[in-house]
Amino acid sequence: MNFLQIVVEAFRSMMANRLRTLLTMLGIIIGITSVVLLLAVGDSMKRFIAKELEQLGTNMLFISPGGDRAQQQRMRNGAQPAMTIRDAAALDQLPSLAGAAPVLQGGFNLAVGNENATKTVHGVTPSMFKIRGWKIDKGSAFSDADVRAASRMVVIGRKVADQFFYKQDPLGKYIRIENISFQVVGVLYGEGKQVDGGDLSEYVIVPITAAAAGLVKTAFPGNVHYVVAQGKSGGNLQDAILDISETLRDRHHIKIDQPDDFRIDNLASFAETAQKISAGIALLLGLIGAISLVVGGIGIMNIMLVSVTERTREIGIRMAIGAKPRDVLLQFLTEAVVICLVGGVFGILFASGAAAAITATGKFDVIITMRAVIVACGFSSLVGVFFGFYPARRASRLLPVDCLRYE
Repeated sequence: MNFLQIVVEAFRSMMANRLRTLLTMLGIIIGITSVVLLLAVGDSMKRFIAKELEQLGTNMLFISPGGDRAQQQRMRNGAQPAMTIRDAAALDQLPSLAGAAPVLQGGFNLAVGNENATKTVHGVTPSMFKIRGWKIDKGSAFSDADVRAASRMVVIGRKVADQFFYKQDPLGKYIRIENISFQVVGVLYGEGKQVDGGDLSEYVIVPITAAAAGLVKTAFPGNVHYVVAQGKSGGNLQDAILDISETLRDRHHIKIDQPDDFRIDNLASFAETAQKISAGIALLLGLIGAISLVVGGIGIMNIMLVSVTERTREIGIRMAIGAKPRDVLLQFLTEAVVICLVGGVFGILFASGAAAAITATGKFDVIITMRAVIVACGFSSLVGVFFGFYPARRASRLLPVDCLRYE
């Protein structure tokens, strides 16, 4: 008996017991659907996290006052560590950095007519737009000359523009920030969470000098909350961190045996951690799907054992007319694998439908990759072989005489 005949016989046996075959196949269908869909969700989640981190910029560094809190008593007069605009200007000149920009921020009341809301206002320099990848949808950003003049102008996010101007053109109009009028010169493009937890579409950005003059109060003129720096493309970020540390220690007159009075946060390390977490979650989701597939495989073993018992006389007749034990083994093993493969095909179709339905919501893109399909089909075949081998081996070891006597 050749392999094609064995496959044909396997399909005939399945069709002879349609309901039982369908119920047996149902466990495999659910298992394969779970494996494919959960693998796709895991992959999509990793892509989503990578995309979000790419938007934030994985070569970003955030430098803020602080350092080792347990050793921050380096100044005898008890003054708190500080970061200044001049520190940012010095870092901006480092060859290992693409740029550095200071930030002043705080929550303030915004008003246009009768509309009021509390928003976080960011005081920055024009270089921040390049470092953070902020793009202008309408109008323009303020310039270095505007910063030097402490001009009262503001760039707002799309949601802020919609909230205060009801989808009218906001350019040239004024927003009162703590009763100080700022003219809208630009609207930011895009939306989404930023590294500071805010939404880009709700940003309110003013020149840092204007923020320092009338909004954000600091202990000393020129102090800032933090500095954002960007490592050069293709450069070693650790070299940039070392350059920043040496520059600030020198500027702050910190001795060799004294701790830093600043802290450098590396976004790339956050990205690495996030990728490891997402990979772990994807693996966990795949294992959950695999468990359901193993449960389906146990169902196949159970049904195949029942089938061997019911077809004992058939096995005896086949052996009596010349079928060898390996032919019987191959026949029952093929039936188990065929059930798994057919169930796998339906499982992939159901998973594709579920992925399309999730993607259609517009909240999360789930794409069935070829890798997920290959893994599912391969795993399905292995389940068929693993759980079908024992019943097939048991059938092949039956003696023809005992089979023909079986009632």
